[in-house]
Amino acid sequence: MDGVELFLLGRALMKIGEDALPEPPGGSDRHPGSTRNTLVAASDVAAHPGTTVGEIAARTGLPQSQISTAVARLKEAGAVRTDPDPADRRRTLVRPAEHPSARVSAVRAAGVDDALAAALGPDAAPERLAEVTAALDVLARHLLSRD
Repeated sequence: MDGVELFLLGRALMKIGEDALPEPPGGSDRHPGSTRNTLVAASDVAAHPGTTVGEIAARTGLPQSQISTAVARLKEAGAVRTDPDPADRRRTLVRPAEHPSARVSAVRAAGVDDALAAALGPDAAPERLAEVTAALDVLARHLLSRD
């Protein structure tokens, strides 16, 4: 595998992950912004609680307008809360919600088997799905930080 193949694999895995997530209430057209940007923002907030939209944008490389949209989606879903910065009341701090909402719980509980099966194609044998699932488990164990 070379860098280009790894990059393309990453894009394919992101698409499968997006397909595995449950639709938001009211459908995906009701919520502006991409699922990908929303997940990137949520991940950054989890790693840096008490952060600002500008700081999230700087760390992720996404435009501030897209982060603002993602934070609004996360706030509506009950994944984050926002509070005025006590040191500078003009700034707003974003932090994970203390108690995850039903939507957050549903997203976290979403399985990937159906999305993986769809990506592998209708003729994929169950053994192939099991092999790919096991390979993803190995990659996650070695490449993801799980706190």
